Amino acid sequence: MAHRSYLPALAAALFLAGCASQPHPAEQPRTQPLPDGLRADVAVLETTDLHSNILSYDYYKQKADPTLGFERTVTLIRKAREQFTNSLLFDAGDTIQGSVLADYQAQVHKVDCSEELAIYKAMDAVGYDGGTLGNHEFNYGLPFLSQVTGTPMNVDGGAAQRCAGPHYPLVLANVYSTRDGKPIVQPWTVVTRQMAAFTPDGSKISVPLKIAIIGFTPPPIMQWDKQHLEGKVTVTGVVEAAQKYLPEIQAQHPDLVIAILHGGMNTSPYTPDMENGGWHLAGVPGIDVLLMGHEHTDFPGPRFEHMQDVDDEHGFVRGVPAVMGGFFGKDLGVIRLALVRQQNHWAIDKNKTFSQVWPICPPMLIKGKPTVTPSNCVPADPQVSLVVGKVQQSAIDYVNTPIGQNTVRMSSYFADEGDMSALAPVNAAQIDDAKRELLTSHPELANTPVLAAAAAFRNGFGGSDDYTDVQAGPLTLRNAADLYFYPNTLSAVKIDSATLKAWLEKSAERFNRIDPNADGEQQLINAKYPGFNFDQIQGGISYLIDVSKPVGQRIEKLRYQGKPVQPSQTFVVVTNNYRASGGGRFPGLDGSNIVLASPDGTREILADWLKAHPTLSADDLPRASWHFARLKTRGAVVFTSASDKQAVAEADGLRDVRQLRDNGDGTAVYAIDLSH
Repeated sequence: MAHRSYLPALAAALFLAGCASQPHPAEQPRTQPLPDGLRADVAVLETTDLHSNILSYDYYKQKADPTLGFERTVTLIRKAREQFTNSLLFDAGDTIQGSVLADYQAQVHKVDCSEELAIYKAMDAVGYDGGTLGNHEFNYGLPFLSQVTGTPMNVDGGAAQRCAGPHYPLVLANVYSTRDGKPIVQPWTVVTRQMAAFTPDGSKISVPLKIAIIGFTPPPIMQWDKQHLEGKVTVTGVVEAAQKYLPEIQAQHPDLVIAILHGGMNTSPYTPDMENGGWHLAGVPGIDVLLMGHEHTDFPGPRFEHMQDVDDEHGFVRGVPAVMGGFFGKDLGVIRLALVRQQNHWAIDKNKTFSQVWPICPPMLIKGKPTVTPSNCVPADPQVSLVVGKVQQSAIDYVNTPIGQNTVRMSSYFADEGDMSALAPVNAAQIDDAKRELLTSHPELANTPVLAAAAAFRNGFGGSDDYTDVQAGPLTLRNAADLYFYPNTLSAVKIDSATLKAWLEKSAERFNRIDPNADGEQQLINAKYPGFNFDQIQGGISYLIDVSKPVGQRIEKLRYQGKPVQPSQTFVVVTNNYRASGGGRFPGLDGSNIVLASPDGTREILADWLKAHPTLSADDLPRASWHFARLKTRGAVVFTSASDKQAVAEADGLRDVRQLRDNGDGTAVYAIDLSH
């Protein structure tokens, strides 16, 4: 495989033309057998979960965001190609959905058959060797997927003609049409690339490398996109699909077999509907390299540090080199694959092979803590923005489309102190959506109370501007993003009353223990406990938080519909996928009690809910569910928020909050009187 240089002038022309990268230069085939002892290093590069984040831009906030974006990943790709003589580039899915631009091209101004999606144009100009489909590829339905991938599918609504799609092969082995039982996308393919290799005496020669790729998507797509897939396709487990097609692949005598899995790792006993089957897939004989995604995290990375048969230092899963390259273009997965020729075939030298995840924003040590700062991010490739052209501005105009009117101010300046105005619409939307879904998916839960949990994601951690503030007036999609900052999906768990209380107790760790007899100022907020873990639950419950009590003993007078919660009661609590699957290490939340896992983003669910309430008023929102227990203190209990916002607190019912002093940086110190 010849090294592919990335020449700006050529790249610009390719972006403007929307063409694929230039093919590898022709090589004269070797007629002599390759000698044993040959060595070659091949960089296997991976992007995953790009979610159509082409530019480093926040469409909701309408400003640059240098911490994400494919245009910066391209800079790392170029760096890797300069560093490694031989390289291959693959994508592990969740590519075409997930940004305003993606929604615009799929739902607002749908691309024509002759027009390639912007994300695929960008990827083609860089030059990919293959990819697979993630679960979010199915969000817009099979007709759209068939069209934009350039893949005629024998399914209802599938494109009969080949439309404009990516100029690299897509493979998917575990999704089949119900019409003919055949894969809707080719399950595997073989690509051959020339590469530089070195003989034992140091001579450099060019040799062919025959690479087979096979792709997999998460089997739960049948649940997540039931409305698009039921009756049209069937899905098998990833292990079964690999075992089915590996004999065919081996018959082609490839030098390497690379499995591209849109999924992560789970060491639980294998089931065919397992969402994250990477650990089990790595154990299937015949797979040489594993590329993963879906979990929006890094491998190697600390999340997998103690996983059985996983080398988190060098990047091996059950002896197979593996990588998972983050999400949103924040990272590039890199496997340095050391190959050696032995007994007339290529083998992987595992002692010299390792995986890494390269971030576009390498963290800096600030006060001893690794911190990502925009100033430390790699620059964007200057040509990538050419690919979006006019559609970029069109998407911006779209996100400014009005979705209603608001008569109440919703802010998070005092969310830690009991102002739930910014959380109430989130919780209301979550409850409404979950109730609808549970009617069909879990009718046995029809009489179970449905609650919802939300946290203030923007709570001042990033400075004086890091607060949600949606003022009365017109509502747009940008406001929905302000109210729900992260791209989580909606999940719901079934829990008992003990778990409900433990959930609230864990959340209450947000506060320091206050000594009522102390003379000096006491900080209310525990700075070591992140605000995004301070879940506030609504839906008919009420409770008090006593900050004078130790951790684990702070929740008092927990009631549902005015009556004390009983030990025998059960609840469904709607939250996000992060929390439901164990994020934050909340007691009783480990993914085992999930009763609803929606593919829909909570932000989008909220936007739809706001549209359904075109003139939003306080009557549409649930009341605040908690207050601090009364506590008379000798000294002041203080906290920090944006300066000059005391009137906001008072308007939202927090009349015991007063500003003490301005810090001169846009923030101020406030005192809260807990005695009332």
